[in-house]
Formats: sequence, structure tokens, C-alpha cells
Amino acid sequence: LVQIFVIKEKISKMMEGSDQEGPSTGSEFTSSNLKRAIQYWLDKSTIHIFPRWIGFVVLLLLFSLRIYMVQGYFIVAYGLGIFLLNNFIAFLSPLEDPNDDSPGLPSTASDGKEFRPFARRLPEFKFWLASARGTFTSILMTFFPVFDVPVFWPILLMYFFILFFMTMKRQIMHMYKHGYVPISFGKAKYKDAGVEHGTFGGGMSKRSN
Repeated sequence: LVQIFVIKEKISKMMEGSDQEGPSTGSEFTSSNLKRAIQYWLDKSTIHIFPRWIGFVVLLLLFSLRIYMVQGYFIVAYGLGIFLLNNFIAFLSPLEDPNDDSPGLPSTASDGKEFRPFARRLPEFKFWLASARGTFTSILMTFFPVFDVPVFWPILLMYFFILFFMTMKRQIMHMYKHGYVPISFGKAKYKDAGVEHGTFGGGMSKRSN
């Protein structure tokens, strides 16, 4: 009888444990589905460069309008500006440091004959994603009074422009010194690239006359 009582106690504890783990498992399942859906749409948006940056500009305009309407949160705006500037510098910088001894960007005409695409330290998609997340987070921060630190905003604006000028000047000098341009021109484009033809799609299904 004692053994039967112990077995019943264990079974009841197991049933209670399963009931308590049910909601947590469901919440984890929902969060994983949400992350998977977000990642799916992010992957789908990689080829749509122009609409993505239009969305970022809209977010930035909404943030500016929010700052103008409440006349506050200038420290948040300053932090967002520094964040965007750092990402922009990383976007313009090469992946490999030209000061290293390892082979990197071509420095002579003979080295430049072989085409090597410019590898960025921060790719375009990651630059957009970080900028959009930072701007959206800044908009959310403007709804919490704890982030509304009283500052004299003309000083912050002047300091940001000075920092922007000095940082861009250093980056341009770095580009001029090592002879690289972070923008690709003259890339070959093909007429039917990415266009699906035929019943099942694909360029091979197009009939030649």
C-alpha cells in the first residue's frame, strides 16, 4: 500500500509538472514562429534596396516629427545621430585594413587589372537593418520621460556637426591615401538577368528565334 501511494504521488507530480510546462512551451513556440516570420520577410527584402531605404527615411522623418512636436528628447536624437554616423563609416570602410601586410586593396595599376570587388566592413543590408532598428528604438524611447534629459540642444547640434566633419574628413583622407572608392561603377548588367521565361521559369526555357 505504501508503494502504491508513492507511485500515485509521483504520477500526480508529473501531471502537475506537465500542466505547468504547457504554457511556457506554447509561448516559446509562438516566439520562435514570430522570429522565423521576421527573418523570412527580412530575407525576402534583401533584393528590394530602394523600398527598404525609403522605409528607413520614413522612420527617420517620423522620429524628427516626434522630436519637433514634443520639443524634447534631444539627447536621444544626438545618440541616434552618433549611431548612424558610426554605421555609415563602417559602411564606407573596407573589410580588410589596407595598413596590414596581408593582401588587400590594389595599390598599383598592375594589381588593379584583376577585378576584386570592394568588400565592406558593414554590408549594405546590415547597415540598413541596424539603422532601421536604431531609429525605431529611438522612436520608442521618446515615449518614456526618463530619457528626456534637459540639455541645450544647439550645443549638441554644433558638436555633432563638428564630429561629422572631422570623421568624414578622416575617412576621405583614408580613401585617398589607399586609393579605393566604396562605390562600384560600371558593373555589367545583363538584359534577361533575373527574368523568368517559359512555363516553369528560368532563362533556359526561353526559345530562340
